[in-house]
Amino acid sequence: MIQKISSSVTEALRDITDGSTILISGFGGAGLPIYLLDALVEQGAKELTLVSNNAGNQGVGIAKLINAGHVKKMVCSFPRQPESGAFDDLYRAGKIELELVPQGTLAERIRAGGAGIGGFYTPTGFGTELAAGKDTRVIDGVNHIFEKAIKADYALIKADKGDRWGNLVYHGTGRNFGPIMATAARCTIAQVNEIVELGKLDPEIIVTPGIFVKRVVLAGGKS
Repeated sequence: MIQKISSSVTEALRDITDGSTILISGFGGAGLPIYLLDALVEQGAKELTLVSNNAGNQGVGIAKLINAGHVKKMVCSFPRQPESGAFDDLYRAGKIELELVPQGTLAERIRAGGAGIGGFYTPTGFGTELAAGKDTRVIDGVNHIFEKAIKADYALIKADKGDRWGNLVYHGTGRNFGPIMATAARCTIAQVNEIVELGKLDPEIIVTPGIFVKRVVLAGGKS
């Protein structure tokens, strides 16, 4: 019998090790797996590379991991935002690395990783510091740079509902990066608001099929 339900957030994160690369869903607070992130601080894995839309703020979620000294590198689009002091201070002190990626490019790099594509050419970033050291090509008269796919050891995502097979549906804008991140990690762990009986999710509305999900854990409320 396929059973992907974890008994707790602690159990769900049991095998994350130092040096792991982790995809983290969320757009601001929407879709952010806050309970998984809090548990990851307690779990203690360090030297982590995090891939997310932003670097966290207000001392919670990603910012809490950064404050605890567990993060080696951030790959994100928006490292600075109101109350993002945790990242700002460490970056200025040279204690955390940053790979800045335009938002659309970040999404496509993750999608490419999940699709098994090595990368893609895009005009975004050509002629800027973001193009330094990257292969370039002219396509239909437009300058492009090559962006490599992103794949990770783990993806920590938030969904609205899930079942024991790992099938997931999302709530509104909480969907954001979750579906593509689920495809691009060796192990996807989903925090959900509700666990439903097998067969209760209409196959027509399932966004992330269970084949992409290793663990589901009940925690949190809607967002």
